[in-house]
Amino acid sequence: MKTMNTKHTKNTIKTIATLLLAFSVLSAFAQDDRYQCDDTCSPDNTGEPTYNVVSPVGFSTVEPIEMAPRLSTLNGKTIAVVGEDFMYNITHPEIKRLILENYPDAKVILYDELPIAGPYPAPGITRQSTELFRQRLIELKVDAVIAGNGGCGICTPKETGSCIVAERMGIPSVIVTAPGFDNQARYTARNNGVPVLRVAIYPGAFASHTEEQLIQNTDDVTWPQIVAALTTPISPDEYVSAGSAQAITDDVFHGSIDEIYTYFRTMGWSDGAPFNPPTYEKVQKYLDYTDYKWDETIAILPAAFRNTTTWHVAVNACMAGCKPEYMPILIAMTKAMADGNFRRTLASTHAWVPYSWLNGPVTRQLGISSSQGEINAEANTAIGRFMNLAMMNLAGYYVGQSRMGTFGYLQPWCLVEDEDACKRVGWPTWNEQQGFSVNDNTITLSSALMWGNNMAPSTTDSEKMMQLMAWDISERCQFALGSGKQFTNRVVLMTEPVAGILAQAYPTIETLEDALIENSRRSAYERAFANYYANPGSRKDGGEHTFRQYLSHIEKSEGGEETQAPEWYDTSASTMVTIPTMEKGATAFIITGDASRNKIQTMPGGGFSTVGIELPAAWDSLMADLGYKPLSEYMLESADPLGIQATDHRSTSSIDDKGSRMYTIGGQGVVSRPSRGVYIEKGKKQISR
Repeated sequence: MKTMNTKHTKNTIKTIATLLLAFSVLSAFAQDDRYQCDDTCSPDNTGEPTYNVVSPVGFSTVEPIEMAPRLSTLNGKTIAVVGEDFMYNITHPEIKRLILENYPDAKVILYDELPIAGPYPAPGITRQSTELFRQRLIELKVDAVIAGNGGCGICTPKETGSCIVAERMGIPSVIVTAPGFDNQARYTARNNGVPVLRVAIYPGAFASHTEEQLIQNTDDVTWPQIVAALTTPISPDEYVSAGSAQAITDDVFHGSIDEIYTYFRTMGWSDGAPFNPPTYEKVQKYLDYTDYKWDETIAILPAAFRNTTTWHVAVNACMAGCKPEYMPILIAMTKAMADGNFRRTLASTHAWVPYSWLNGPVTRQLGISSSQGEINAEANTAIGRFMNLAMMNLAGYYVGQSRMGTFGYLQPWCLVEDEDACKRVGWPTWNEQQGFSVNDNTITLSSALMWGNNMAPSTTDSEKMMQLMAWDISERCQFALGSGKQFTNRVVLMTEPVAGILAQAYPTIETLEDALIENSRRSAYERAFANYYANPGSRKDGGEHTFRQYLSHIEKSEGGEETQAPEWYDTSASTMVTIPTMEKGATAFIITGDASRNKIQTMPGGGFSTVGIELPAAWDSLMADLGYKPLSEYMLESADPLGIQATDHRSTSSIDDKGSRMYTIGGQGVVSRPSRGVYIEKGKKQISR
């Protein structure tokens, strides 16, 4: 077992022979001859380098069950022998024969009478196969379950699911696995609240043995373990072992690059693309760039409620190809993922894609791009990849289980606000708008329903440019194309040239926002048409109300007013009934991207979660050792429009369901305010803008 002290040094209990190569990949996330073995890795019998790797997933915080008593005998009991993997058609009938030979009064139910449960679902998720298996155990009055055969990364969790269901019902169970897959089965069970999973280990690879060998090994090796697993009481030592046998830093797999990729993919720890295998030595380097202890809890994130420590953040950072010095950013991102306003939309079939943007001098110091093609720059790509892995490994979001996007998802991306451009335009940066100072480092998480389809306003008329934005917002950028909720959060990206033109008529972001709210209106008829015939919830067409009746309902319930016809409507009518599409405080305006291009991109999506980035006390010396310029060289002057010199990096901000912003500054005061400017409370000082 590996252990650490607060200085992140490795315990000498591990010898140098067990240390494995920590290497860098992922500049292109490709497999090639860069993977070379040296004297710190161990080649297999083909000469291919192999490595030990650690797990990127924290232990489940799901409450463990109290294990049911084991059986005193198998005689007179109803025993289910289930599973459909690795020569089960040979081993399972042999197990049935052995049961009836040794316990003639027992009843055996084979796999053809009882389906398997499949992988056990995450908390709050219902799977039809799991529920069917549970119901059949009740109907058949099953007293014990034998599952198998676990011989690969996919089948082992699947067969373990049958044992988990049984144990949670108070039915003793045992799973049969090949060597090495016993740990995978136990780990899967522990993360689903079963602290002690009994395993019978078959001696070798099932598929490489003849029928005679399978029967002989089942008789001589596996069968005695099965009987002992079902009839021997669970000892206190087993409970202790279940909680401590695998430290979070322990190696969980040994193999070649391809074998590691396969293992992680089948365990659900990878998004399917190549990654940097997380060896202990490599991961340990990331811990130098944070003052958090290696085993300190950073967050316990839904949907899986796993305990995510600093170590787990580092493992996923390593896998994503992030540099170790990105750790403060990634820890802050992990914290921001706990905000319900960010998470609320992530399971929707409309496929909100999570993403982030950064503010503060550390982004300039580390060279994270805010310019042309930024989300494809190396650093930005790595941070986006971390978010994708974190969604799975830290939070437990899985496509098809807790992320239900009808057409799937884009990869998360990472943007950076061009704060120099904000200064030139005369608008405050996003972190200043959230109550931080311009030189506080922050990360903001949000989610988007679309990417691309940007607008290139070819006018120098500020008002016409604002009207183009209002048109874009009202026509194309609502949830479900305007058929869902009336209002949604948005992030509006704009390049410096268009922001400069807008600032001529709208000297503050508030004045621009107010103008957009006034102008971003949609005809009530169009709104009712979309919501009636394309409602993303319940069907309206053919219901109790005709379309005309529904139109009247929309006009009354959504603030319909007789207004001047929007500028972009081709109509002879000077007025029409319109519906507002924006509300105060629900839109972020970010200057970023190619400063040589006139572009605006509006992204509807979920709420925002802004968290301060905490740099370690030794940051300046750490950066100097890596060849970076001092952070002070990247500081900006600020008018500090809120009058706050925010130096406490534990400040957070989010937007709630009503568009009010929730602030926590320095962990002291919390206040909700509609839109951007009423009150912020900092300790005992209340500040008004």
